[in-house]
Amino acid sequence: MALKRSNEAWLAALRASGPERAAALDELRAQLLRGLGYALRDRLGSANHPLLEDAVQEALLKILAHLDTFQGRSHFLTWAQKIAVREALTMLRRKAWQDVALEDLQPPETDSNDWTPRALAAPHAHPERRAEQNEVMALVMRLIQEALTPRQRRALMAVAVQGMPLAEVARRMNTNRNALYKLLHDARRRLKAALEAQGLSPEDLLAVFQEAGEGD
Repeated sequence: MALKRSNEAWLAALRASGPERAAALDELRAQLLRGLGYALRDRLGSANHPLLEDAVQEALLKILAHLDTFQGRSHFLTWAQKIAVREALTMLRRKAWQDVALEDLQPPETDSNDWTPRALAAPHAHPERRAEQNEVMALVMRLIQEALTPRQRRALMAVAVQGMPLAEVARRMNTNRNALYKLLHDARRRLKAALEAQGLSPEDLLAVFQEAGEGD
């Protein structure tokens, strides 16, 4: 049975060398694996999923590289486990998009009467509110088609609508994050101008969806 280490003991052992450091790393790895298996059991369906090992290895590298940032406001294992969970979730998001082509992330035909992005959809919205949402989104999709360049449209649909990670979009579009930020900024500016020309502000648009969840 592993001894319970204090925050100071963890830091000292991981900064040490030789057997002491190796033992601390083995213990930390085992703790992170157990924690991830529990935290992500509903997503992965197995405490032995191979992604867990990969996530723990990446987390250990980050933990060791950022030991000096640990401020001791929580227990060391709690801090380390949060890093491991973030790594695992990043890997899950990346895996989810591996087989999705950017070309497939296009706005639907504007005559669709039941399409709302995942990020905005309210699962318990009343039929009247859902109809209003769909009407507004049909307008937004039409403006995306008309006001944006094909490259702006691909980037905006992938990041803002479908939730693809920025790094993955940048990789697939053969660009870097800074250039992608600029592309998205220009796309949003164009879309905002197109909305305003229709008498809608971004605040009006968000209100349609924010109010949908109230009282549900």
